[in-house]
Amino acid sequence: MRKTLLIAATAFMIVSVQAAQEPKAVFAKSCSMCHDGQLPNAPKKGDIAAWKPRLAQGQEALLKSVVNGLSVMPPRGLCSDCSDEDLVATIGWMSR
Repeated sequence: MRKTLLIAATAFMIVSVQAAQEPKAVFAKSCSMCHDGQLPNAPKKGDIAAWKPRLAQGQEALLKSVVNGLSVMPPRGLCSDCSDEDLVATIGWMSR
């Protein structure tokens, strides 16, 4: 129960962030090349089961992974003009 509440709270915080860029546009230009199913370890947009353990890590950990890069994902997911808020909003959009 506590873990479910943590995941729900993290998802709510991610969705409620104010971004300068539309998450759908950020996804199209920077994220879709890997998160549309081309890379098996990159969670697909809308794959709730794949995103659940990532969301459980918390917003800060997820953002840190994106900003620094993780495994084969390059830093900032190759979105050089994305703010941290843009990245958080895009993560939220991708994970639902």
